[in-house]
Amino acid sequence: MSETELANNAGGPSPHPVAHFLQHRLVYIAVLTLAVAGVAYTNISRQPLTWYWEFLALTTGTLCVVTEWNTDKDRQARLRLIGTQALHWGAILITMNIVLLTGVRELLPAPATGLVLLTLLALGTFLAGANLQSLQICFLGLAMAFTVPAIAWLKQSALFLVLAVIFLAGLGMVFLPRRTAKDASD
Repeated sequence: MSETELANNAGGPSPHPVAHFLQHRLVYIAVLTLAVAGVAYTNISRQPLTWYWEFLALTTGTLCVVTEWNTDKDRQARLRLIGTQALHWGAILITMNIVLLTGVRELLPAPATGLVLLTLLALGTFLAGANLQSLQICFLGLAMAFTVPAIAWLKQSALFLVLAVIFLAGLGMVFLPRRTAKDASD
């Protein structure tokens, strides 16, 4: 019986659809948020945290194993799942560390390093999802990949966005009706 059916049979209120959706996707949202935070930190500090990206890759690999664990019932299939994911994420970790080598990192501007690492993490996540035939993991990889150009655009457009907000606030102050003391007393 599903959680919704249990809640309905117990006489309790059924969960709000958005809350239910977010609750089941919270781990994916957390990984995406951590990935974007890693890029933001790298941009601000001008230094990538090697351990942070390694942790994030290992976390994503663990997420892949945990979410697919129940689909395989026999021991051999579960060992194969662990083995293939360990090889897959080991290759991603090695590639990330190659990018972080001093000689390679000197060729990249500091803000680009975080975006390259996020791109590698996105590629690894998408390929893991494709291998596991998991739409959620594939979508997480795609979401990470789409944040790369979004972050680059936001960084280039930050001044434009600030000016647009100021302009819209000014328009709002000019054109929105004002309440006078006389309107307030009525």
